[in-house]
Order: sequence, then structure tokens, then C-alpha cells
Amino acid sequence: MIVPMSMIDKLTGRMTLAEKLGQLTMTTSSYAVTGPVIAGDSTDSIRNGTLGNLLNLVGAKHVHEMQRIAVEESRLRIPLLIGFDVIHGHRTIFPVPLAEASTFDPKIWELTARESARETAADGIAMTFAPMVDVSRDLRWGRTVEGPGEDPWLAAEIARAKVRGFQGADLASPESVAATAKHFCAYGPVTGGREYASVDISERTLREVHLPAFAAAVRAGTAAIMPAFTDLAGIPLTAHKALLRDYLRGELGFDGVIVSDYNAIRELIQHGVASNVVEAAVLALKAGVDIDMMAGAYRDGLPEALERGLVTMDEVDECVLRVLRLKERLGLFDDPYRRGSRVEAVEVVTARRRVARDVGGKSLVLVKNSNDALPFRADIRRIAVIGPLADAWREMRGPWAAAGYEEPNVSVLAGLRAALPEAQVVHAEGVAISSADTAGIAAAADLLDDGVEVVVLCLGEAAEMSGEASSRAFPELPGEQRALADAVLERAATNDIPVVATLFCGRPLIVPWLAEKADALVVAWFPGTEAGHAIADVLTGRLSPSGRTPITWPRALGQTPLFYGQRNSGRPENPQDRFTSKYLDSANSPLFPFGFGLTYGRFAYTNLRVSAASATVEDTIEVAVDLTNTGAREAEETIFMFVRDRVASVARPLLELKGVTKIALKPGETGTARLQLAAADLRFLGLDLKPVFEPGEVEILVGPHADPARLTTARVMLQG
Repeated sequence: MIVPMSMIDKLTGRMTLAEKLGQLTMTTSSYAVTGPVIAGDSTDSIRNGTLGNLLNLVGAKHVHEMQRIAVEESRLRIPLLIGFDVIHGHRTIFPVPLAEASTFDPKIWELTARESARETAADGIAMTFAPMVDVSRDLRWGRTVEGPGEDPWLAAEIARAKVRGFQGADLASPESVAATAKHFCAYGPVTGGREYASVDISERTLREVHLPAFAAAVRAGTAAIMPAFTDLAGIPLTAHKALLRDYLRGELGFDGVIVSDYNAIRELIQHGVASNVVEAAVLALKAGVDIDMMAGAYRDGLPEALERGLVTMDEVDECVLRVLRLKERLGLFDDPYRRGSRVEAVEVVTARRRVARDVGGKSLVLVKNSNDALPFRADIRRIAVIGPLADAWREMRGPWAAAGYEEPNVSVLAGLRAALPEAQVVHAEGVAISSADTAGIAAAADLLDDGVEVVVLCLGEAAEMSGEASSRAFPELPGEQRALADAVLERAATNDIPVVATLFCGRPLIVPWLAEKADALVVAWFPGTEAGHAIADVLTGRLSPSGRTPITWPRALGQTPLFYGQRNSGRPENPQDRFTSKYLDSANSPLFPFGFGLTYGRFAYTNLRVSAASATVEDTIEVAVDLTNTGAREAEETIFMFVRDRVASVARPLLELKGVTKIALKPGETGTARLQLAAADLRFLGLDLKPVFEPGEVEILVGPHADPARLTTARVMLQG
């Protein structure tokens, strides 16, 4: 049987080498820059067909003009693929990804990706370099803010939801964009938590912790994958043939586009695995990288590589076909102007901001609330809002604000004044975020001598202190913020005024002293466009907090990396025995465990049960637990289901997350939370790193977070 040639195959056959390499090249415009400025004017390259992809071009008018040049003035009339970093919103900025992870809600993750896609596509863009699904267990690493936190199960759930949201039911839709799961893989455990540094982890950790989210993204249909900048045990990911070709394309069957990170192919020279751009280009191409972002390595290096027989034209064509097929799937050949052809209605934009406000509120994590300091009393009349983040609307966006960089955002001060029009809300900055100037501290503390009923103390990082190239060796409050906090807390104690500390950050901060002294502590992360309104909703009680931290908060930096899924060791901690695994100068336990967060209710767990005492690999285990809200307010509880295999052929983690659900209960109300656990999900990688289902007893633990003391246990016997 003769299979007719597709339009894509015919097009490839007509291309010159320069045109083929153009389809494998992506260059930035001047709108926004996410790395070193390398590119110049690319209009002529588009016109002569030697540039097929752009990034950082925003606005339908500008995008359509570039598309017009490509499809009307170039020889083969191939449309451009235009991408942009839409990490947590495009113009409307949602909470940073670490904050969104705090919601533990797949519907939210998918919704914000869908809204981001619609807004991005309305600007003419067809591709985003998201989701970022790198597991991070080291708070020093700045890109912790962009990801799902410490847990591989959670990362996989987010990967699936985000791909669905960005790409929708039809990738060719004018409201869909191609997702790019990044950074493949194990970008998070960089040496010393230092951005771009080397990574060296075990094959087991790689497969159990860092690969599952990418496997989930591939199964969800992600259009593209981006390799990490880093090397893994000496092999840079941009040239990692075993992971890109053998695992990603071979084992997982990924047939989409692999796009390099910014200038990453040329940086193979800096890694020390290539001596020049020709060798760098050969390594990346043979590993399966289709698009060279910003290095110009394919255009500069592959012609010579072909002449010398280092690569073949078939290998080049293989990459070209994948790029063209993605453009075809996006509907760009049918109508390159479909994205951005209609201006979004005002009511659509307004509704999106309502979503941002709702998600912002649900992403906040209340980690302390002594003596019911929150929510505010209904009759409160004078509030002091103090700190460098109190009226810092620009910081509320967090890093990677993309096209929303200058969009209006709501500060904490503005949000509280809008929410409490009958109250007097006074304000003092006290200190700048990272300045050594302490001149304003006294005036800020003096506000508490004038009838103030509650203090909202707004502290934390600047947005630029998190994100790419923002690793911190001392992830504490920068500048003189502790001096401000100490002065305010001391004056508040003298005047018997409760202090509600609100932390803005893209990572856990080392603040045990603040957790001890403040009456209430809210981890706000960076809540986005509607930050002030979202925070006011929680502080005033309009919304009961429901966020849970997706990453463990250490007491001391020396505990890092600290995560709940550690193995027990042969000498687990025993305070009565010196020769066990513990510190001399700190408790092993975290300041706040994974999954921790309070609500305005109080929940009692009883009657945990499972559907059967034994299970085979084909079975599904039904898990149920009763909860009663013993508090005075309606609230939503997040319920975590962990498992533990105490005896196995390979030592297993103390806890492994396998499910999450939620239940909303009124005061005094009792309800039942139900979860399902597929017995097949209890397989693990055996001695040969292949999945194995081992007979034996497995514990199922259910509760409010990963502190074993707060978990209730049931047992199931697995049968082979």
C-alpha cells in the first residue's frame, strides 16, 4: 500500500537547508527578555524563510504583522510559532505556582491555565513555556516559586491539570496554546540550591521523584518539553540522549517538540562537553532537541556538521517534521491569525479578575491563629498596616509577571481599605524591603499608641528575590525587616494589640521567631493581580482560609533539604540515644510540615475505614473517614491520604502521598470524606528499578497534614 505524502512531507521536501534550520530556530523579539540579549532584528530572516519561531512578542497587532511577513512574503509561506512565558497568568496574574499548589485543587489548576491560555491566545500567542513541574526540596533554589513544591504525586497532578488547561479539548482552537512541560528533568536538586549548578542524584531518586510529573504531562498530551539548563551526573540535559531519546521518546512515546531553554545549546561549550558550536549543535540534535532557542547553534553549526558527516539530513528532517506538525496541530497553516482575531470583552476580563481574587484567597496558608486573632471582629474600627510589603502593589505579582508587568494590582493596604470602609486603616512602611535604613521604625511602632485594635504586619521578599537566578544562601527576612518586626511586636505586646503577620515569599523563609511571637501568621506567597482583595477576604472572614503548604518549612536552614517523604534509616531519631539520626542543636521536626494549614473551623477525624482487608493489583480500595467541625465557623478541610510500606525489598519513604480530597462543614456538622486508592498505585521500583507489586501489609494514613502524630491509620494486606 502506498501512503500518500502529507502536506508537511511535501513542504519539507521543498526546503533548502537554510529554511530547514530556520524552522529549528527560535529568536526573541525586544518586548520582553528572559535571558541575555543575543538576537538582533529578525524581520529579514522571517522574510527569507530562515527563521521559523519567535518568543517574547506580545500583542495581536505585532504578532499578526510578523505572521503576515512569514505567510505572505517568504518563499514557502510557513507560519511562525510564537511562544511566551505564561507562568502564572498573562496579563491577569494569578498566584505564583507554589501558591496555587497550596490549594491542592486540580479544578483550580486547570481553570487558571485555561484562563491564561485564553488571555494569551487573545494576544496572538500560540505557545507557552509552562507548566514548570520541577520538584523542589531546597528552599535556597529561587525557582522553587515556579513549581509544585516537594511532592512527586502533587507535581504529576498539577502537570496533568495544567496541560489540560492550556491546551483545552482542541489545540487548534483560537483559545488554546501549546503547553511546554519544563524543565526536563531534576532541575530542582542543584548543588547548594544554586541556580544552574550541577545535579548528581541517584537513578532511584530520578525515577521516583523527578520523572513522574513529566510522564504525567506526556500522558496528558503536552505539545512540547523543555530540557533543563543543568547537567545530571555530568551529562547536560540539552544533550542527554538517554533521557531525551531513550526515555522520553522511547519509553514514554513522546512525539511532540523538544525546545531548548534560552541559549542552552551554545552553553554546552561552557559545560565542557563541546569545544565549539558545531559540536554543541551535533550533541543537541542527536539527543532529539528540535528547536534551538536563542543560541543560533543550529544555523551556525549544523551546515558544517552535515558536511563532515557528523549528522545526517534525515536527522535534521526528523526535527523539522515535528516542528511543522506542531504548527499544523495549532491550526497555524489553516489560519495564522486565528489567535488574537477578536478583542476580549470587558466582562470576560472582569470575570477573570474575579477568578484571580478567588484563587488568591484560597492559596493563602494560615499557619498560626492564637486566641482567634483572625478573622477580624465585625466592629473593628482602627487597623495599622505596617511593613515594606503593605503598599507594594508591584511586588504582589511575584516573579514572571509576563505581559502583566504593568497591569494594575491591588496592594494589601488598598484591599483592606476597600473591605473595611467604616474603619480607619493607617499605614507606615517602617523599612524598605532590603535596605539597611532603620529611620522609619520608630514612627511605625508609634502608630500602635493611638487606638489601634489590630496590626497587619506585611513582611517578606521582593518579587525579584524568587525565580530564575534568585537563589538565596540566607532565605530569611531581608534588610532590617526583623528589626521592624521586633519593634512592632514589642509595642503591640505592651499595648495588648494582636499582630497578624503576613509573609510574602516565593519559598519557605526561616522565621521561627516570627511564628512564635506573632498572634497570627499568614503565608501569602505572591497572590497576584487581586492580592489585596484576596488577603482582605481572608482577614475579614469573608473567606475561611483553606490553603496548605506544598513544601515543608524548616526551623533552621541547616535542616535543608527537609521533606516529609524521607526514609527511616537504621537509626531513626531517638531523644534518649545519642547515636541516632538527629541534630545536636535543633529538633528534626519542621516548623510547619507538608500540607499544614489552619481554617476558621476545627476538625476532628474519626472512624477511618477501608473497603477490604486485602487487595490484589487489580483492586481499588475505598477509603472513608468521618470529620466533625467542632469550631464556630463554617470551613473547608483538606484531607490527605498517605501510604507506608514498612517492610519491602527496598526501603520505602516514611510517607507517600496518594490522594487528597476536601470537605466543607458548618459548625457542629459531621460529614464523610471519601478517597479511592488503586492498588496498582502501591507498586514501587524494585531492586532492578522496575515496577513491582509486593505482597505484604501496607498502612493507609489519613489526616490534615504530614505530621505522623496527626494521622489515623488503617491496614491492607496486598496479595500477589
